[in-house]
Amino acid sequence: MTKTVLQSTNINKYFKDPVLSQVLKDISFSVDQGEFVSITGKSGCGKSTLLYILSTMDTDYEGDLRIDGDLMRGKTEAELARIRNEKIGFVFQFHYLLNEFTVLKNVMLPGLKLKKYSETEVEHRAMERLKTLGIDALALKKANQLSGGEKQRVAIARALINDPIIIMGDEPTGNLDKKNSDIVFDIFKQLCAEYKQTLLIVTHDQSFAENTHRIIEMEDGRIIG
Repeated sequence: MTKTVLQSTNINKYFKDPVLSQVLKDISFSVDQGEFVSITGKSGCGKSTLLYILSTMDTDYEGDLRIDGDLMRGKTEAELARIRNEKIGFVFQFHYLLNEFTVLKNVMLPGLKLKKYSETEVEHRAMERLKTLGIDALALKKANQLSGGEKQRVAIARALINDPIIIMGDEPTGNLDKKNSDIVFDIFKQLCAEYKQTLLIVTHDQSFAENTHRIIEMEDGRIIG
């Protein structure tokens, strides 16, 4: 029996700037455990706006969102923050690493924030994630000593630290050259195949999207394919 990790039902979103305009129209789809799904479409079609809603960072929408079967509507900001930290891993176009910290400490941060494991256990888990991604040799380097491709791999390790049920990415290869884009894609593919990790990635990169399990194509705030 396949488990549904994320489900959006009739999601609508309006911006008031300065007149009312609808940016998302009746968005309904679900993502199952172990699926690698990409969301594509031209700039301005609503991809990133949708991702902000699906990641619970934007709560001003109509419709329903369920994560791990749990309805997000009506939850407090503190409850949503906990869900984000525990159940969702984020990988953005810009890695948002803290330069003054080592790679290891950057990866540990969401784990320390969750307070589910001791600091020693979080450190052990962080090293395991770095080993999985083949970058454990970088553990004690400062984040500002890394290349762009290395930084993005560290960001993926950080996204994995709390064993999220879904990883969401907003153009995670948008800032990388072809070689590093391929490395990041292969990591995502491996996470999917070996660890049944669920991935939902917004991307402009057509070749990236074509190699995922499923493409959700958007146009003018709607899903068209």
